[in-house]
Amino acid sequence: MRILVADDHVLVRDTIAAFLSGEDVDEVKTGATLDEAIDMVKDTGTFDLVLLDYSMPGMNGLDGLGKMLVANEKRPVAILSGTAPREVAEAALQAGAQGFLPKTLAAKSLLTAARFMAEGEIYAPFGFLRQTDDDSAGPLTKRELQVVRGISQGNSNKEIAREMELQEVTVKLHVKTLSRKLNARNRTHAAMISRDRYLI
Repeated sequence: MRILVADDHVLVRDTIAAFLSGEDVDEVKTGATLDEAIDMVKDTGTFDLVLLDYSMPGMNGLDGLGKMLVANEKRPVAILSGTAPREVAEAALQAGAQGFLPKTLAAKSLLTAARFMAEGEIYAPFGFLRQTDDDSAGPLTKRELQVVRGISQGNSNKEIAREMELQEVTVKLHVKTLSRKLNARNRTHAAMISRDRYLI
């Protein structure tokens, strides 16, 4: 997996790049501006995932997202930010971002999210996007329903991953998200709640 991290703060950029260095990450490139990042894509080929700092030079709000999506040939591009509000995150997702990552995300979560997005899944921290009303979490997605259905049938995450043709880490992330949406204590509790609500 090849990842490009573009951020104008060298410490942040290098820290994130170090976090992303995992056994399945072959290469992590970095850039300080949007133009530099786009040039890197043109020079070295498309990346499995591009992470763009929302406020770095050249971004001009979400205009930079569109430019990078074109340069990276519609392959996954996500937005990084330490200050952007929820509205910006939602706008980024609507504009085609593969995800939205607060810079406060823990290293392990960052690597998991990167793998998740590189597979083509949308990622945004549930707590960050959640509103104050009780229904803000929204319904389960189609894939979350498939996962919770597998759980209710007694399948392990590995078995569910094989059946859905996903990586096990992706299924684990789905389980975590759907459990939060359902206020479930664990995967078994999530399956029980889903049955009680006639979701599965």
